[in-house]
Amino acid sequence: MKIIYKKLVVLTEKVEDLEIKESTKPDKNPFEMAKMQFDIVAEKMGLDENISKYLKRIERSLIVSIPIIMDNGDLEVFEGYRVHHSTVRGPGKGGLRYSEGVFLDEVKALAMWMTWKNSLLNLPLGGAKGGVCVDPSKLSKKELERLTRRFTAEIINVIGPDIDIPAPDINTNPQIMAWIMDVYSMQKGKSVPGVVTGKPIEIGGSVGRETATGRGLYFILQAICEKLDLDLKSLKIVIQGFGNVGGNIAKILYEEGVKVIAVSDISGGLFDEQGLNIKELLEWRDKNGLLKDFYERDYFFVSNKDLLEIKCDVLIPASIENQITESNAYNLDCKVILEGANGPTTPEADEILERREIIVVPDILANAGGVCVSYFEYVQDLQSYFWKLDRINQELRNIMIEAFEEVYKISNEKKVTLRIAAYMIAISRLKKAIELRGIFP
Repeated sequence: MKIIYKKLVVLTEKVEDLEIKESTKPDKNPFEMAKMQFDIVAEKMGLDENISKYLKRIERSLIVSIPIIMDNGDLEVFEGYRVHHSTVRGPGKGGLRYSEGVFLDEVKALAMWMTWKNSLLNLPLGGAKGGVCVDPSKLSKKELERLTRRFTAEIINVIGPDIDIPAPDINTNPQIMAWIMDVYSMQKGKSVPGVVTGKPIEIGGSVGRETATGRGLYFILQAICEKLDLDLKSLKIVIQGFGNVGGNIAKILYEEGVKVIAVSDISGGLFDEQGLNIKELLEWRDKNGLLKDFYERDYFFVSNKDLLEIKCDVLIPASIENQITESNAYNLDCKVILEGANGPTTPEADEILERREIIVVPDILANAGGVCVSYFEYVQDLQSYFWKLDRINQELRNIMIEAFEEVYKISNEKKVTLRIAAYMIAISRLKKAIELRGIFP
């Protein structure tokens, strides 16, 4: 801790000169990483080679050009993607992200992870994902709307309540989902709220959806603490990411009296051994943006790299993929990693963490609360009957805890990690579905 503390002090002094940068592509190809994770589990399961071939391929990938007229009259052309990994268990389901760094193999990996996630929760859904290569912070609201509407028109034949249901992800929100719904509905000649989830409540959205991923993380954290005989309120938590997922789990923990000692966003993070005032930081984020500019308390500034290595009880990576790798896995100083992001840990890092006896609660279980409540929203839209928040949270807890208990049981019985156990359950269900449906023609 002394070494990290020195780094924090130095970074605090230099925070004025910090230049914010975001890598356009990760060091490790996420789709290759996703396939590697699958191969590890397939080998342990003795999975039939034909099933492996089937599940390692993407059903369909759509790449589209999105030309829009900018406010100054210039034409800009952006690239967008929508990928279906598997629809063998139901319509595709997965988010849509707007990011300068998004690329096809990232979207393929995210779609594959969505397949495993939905199968693990036993939802009647497949896996899909989408993205547009754009920095939305550089667009006006009108430009963002034109981009979203044109992108929707380009992918309209591969989305729909019975085909693929997009949802918010990085840099997308209920307003963007509302524009997608409107374009789709205008083409169909009627209102179709079930085409997307994560919509505003006024047009068919669900209460509890915006905080669902964070709420689900909290339920899983409670469950793993109970299994490990840990007192949650005595733990120290570090969270990488302060957006929808990281911000909401931080808020829930703070309200429950749990000490969050560090959080971060793209600009870096803030650290205090005695605990951060999360309510104050969320208010700052919503009004002023970046954590690097926060000055109202004497917190230490820390880089995202160093934040991962702070001594804590639970580390929650809740930003993007490929954050915990073989280069830093030996330096982590925590008991539990609760994956709030998709694919934050590489297979090589998993091996190191297992040897170090650090428990990793995998993404396809830990952060599945978002897609679970998205499914509830989808069901409510189809039935035109909407639930109260108490029911949403209770149904969410029931499904999350049922999945957790099943994963924990298989992990103990098979003597495997929680990730491998979760994959075994998800893949087994997909295997059965493929066998029952057969291969067309």
